[in-house]
Amino acid sequence: MKICVIGTGYVGLVTGACFSDLGNQVVCVDKNKTKIENLKKGVIPIYEPGLQELVKKNYQANRLSFAKDLKDGISNSDVIFICVGTPTKKNNFSADLSQVYKVTREIRKNIKKFKVIVMKSTVPVTTGDEIEKIILQKKSKKLFSVISNPEFLREGEALRDFMFPDRIVIGTNNTKANNTMKNLYDPIIKKGTKYLNTSRRGAELIKYASNAFLATKISYINEIANLCEKTKVNVEDVSIGMGLDQRIGSRFLRPGPAYGGSCFPKDTRALLATGKKFNTNLSIIKSTVKSNELRHKILSIKIKKLLKNKIKNKRITFLGVTFKPNTDDIRESSSLKLIPLLHKSGALISYYDPSGEKINFKKYKNVSFKNKISHACKNSDLIILHTEWNEFKNLNFKKLVKKRNFIVYDLRNIYSHKKMINNNINYFGIGR
Repeated sequence: MKICVIGTGYVGLVTGACFSDLGNQVVCVDKNKTKIENLKKGVIPIYEPGLQELVKKNYQANRLSFAKDLKDGISNSDVIFICVGTPTKKNNFSADLSQVYKVTREIRKNIKKFKVIVMKSTVPVTTGDEIEKIILQKKSKKLFSVISNPEFLREGEALRDFMFPDRIVIGTNNTKANNTMKNLYDPIIKKGTKYLNTSRRGAELIKYASNAFLATKISYINEIANLCEKTKVNVEDVSIGMGLDQRIGSRFLRPGPAYGGSCFPKDTRALLATGKKFNTNLSIIKSTVKSNELRHKILSIKIKKLLKNKIKNKRITFLGVTFKPNTDDIRESSSLKLIPLLHKSGALISYYDPSGEKINFKKYKNVSFKNKISHACKNSDLIILHTEWNEFKNLNFKKLVKKRNFIVYDLRNIYSHKKMINNNINYFGIGR
């Protein structure tokens, strides 16, 4: 099948690479000339395990191509995937759909035969209706069908999530479009993946409702962890006990920093904006957002308490600054709040992250990136395990830190509390 993917960000590039690997002819289009030229050279703009190799393999096999010209991509395709950004608007919580509508008008100009137009980006319910209205202003309904096919890709696990998803959701009442998508996803469906055909609005809302629910689980267990610390209960016991209930499940019941990344913060806010638009009270999601926004304050108070409120000139190390491992994504990460707060109090901060230095921290005088864990930890008074990268899971802190008294604050509960105490390490976790 001939596919045009508009946008070569996280969703677009993964979608294009994976569909080409399934034997389709895919062109990924982006207005950024530099990005397109780099992709042709095998240089990808994001950190995602296995993606660079997949892109290179299918580009060399002539199944995957990259272009700046949208016209040819639209004209020569059977299916068009819209994979552009939908960030939060600066003045409110709603999603900025300007890129979506701009692309829609370009599609409208260049369709002369039937196209399935697939909204892959995360958009509020009724966005598909608006796209359809825009195209209908100048084109017959016989020439297109707008459908919703939300993505459920986890950063760091995107290739696996695409090829072996929990479910494929297709939002359309158009039989022809539904059959096209079923054929497109057939190699994945044959592996046992569930295929759900629902209404377009239903598919749009499934994505937001799913992300908001998972975000709620994270905020919930973080609040339970706060209670555990005050009642001397191990939150891990509580998480396991809850997770064994099949109605609840164990996933996303691990306490830690605030949730971050490109999805949960943006999508929970956008869902609140949608609730407001339709005069619906989403009080649980509102509480989730508020709880998450307060999380960094709770952690900063704990950090100051560990250092007996003497922050000035203390050497603090962050191991990991991304919001999760196996990604270079720092968007909405707790480190973006914690590091400036500690810096303002006079701390001397160093950090190491396997994905490299972050431009976000360059403006702070006493915040420095180290290219080795040993360099970052050498003279630390406090080590904060912020992100659970695999290389942080078996460290010998006594060899890394060249001073007798230091503290380890494990925000991910990577280490055994008992073993660390037995090794005479001043260790603290979350909710225990």
